[in-house]
Amino acid sequence: MQPPFHPLSELFDQLGLESSEEAIESFIERHQPLPSDTALADAPFWNDSQKRFLTESLADDADWAEAVDHLDARLRG
Repeated sequence: MQPPFHPLSELFDQLGLESSEEAIESFIERHQPLPSDTALADAPFWNDSQKRFLTESLADDADWAEAVDHLDARLRG
């Protein structure tokens, strides 16, 4: 069984961020490029809850892992 697909808008909702297409693009433009030696969850713009969610999503290979990977790639430019 395949995990559900979560678009970036749902990930942004989960992170408590504005999730319109314009808001997502603005967030990415504002925070990229993320340095290659910085893990996504260690970026300085996340709060503790967001960091925990991102870390757990990847560590547990959760339903959100693909969306988190997509955001990571977008932030790296």
